[in-house]
Amino acid sequence: MTEKDASKTGIDVSALSFEQALAELEKIVESLEQGEVPLDKSIEQYERGEALRNHCRKLLQAAEDKVEKIRLSPDGKAAGTEPLDGK
Repeated sequence: MTEKDASKTGIDVSALSFEQALAELEKIVESLEQGEVPLDKSIEQYERGEALRNHCRKLLQAAEDKVEKIRLSPDGKAAGTEPLDGK
């Protein structure tokens, strides 16, 4: 299932910010944990939640890829930056 396929319950997942996707995912988890949702609706919510989780993971990975760590010279001054994971 793609992120767009799971949009039956609202906006296309790929159009959401990380914060929006996470908030919607939290609501879905809460709803499913209460156990008062009919089975067919639970399946739809689960699928939407899976798409939201994947979208959040993708956004977090993109943010991680942008993070850089500061390299220090022997005297402790900033000497430039490099990728966080040394790539």
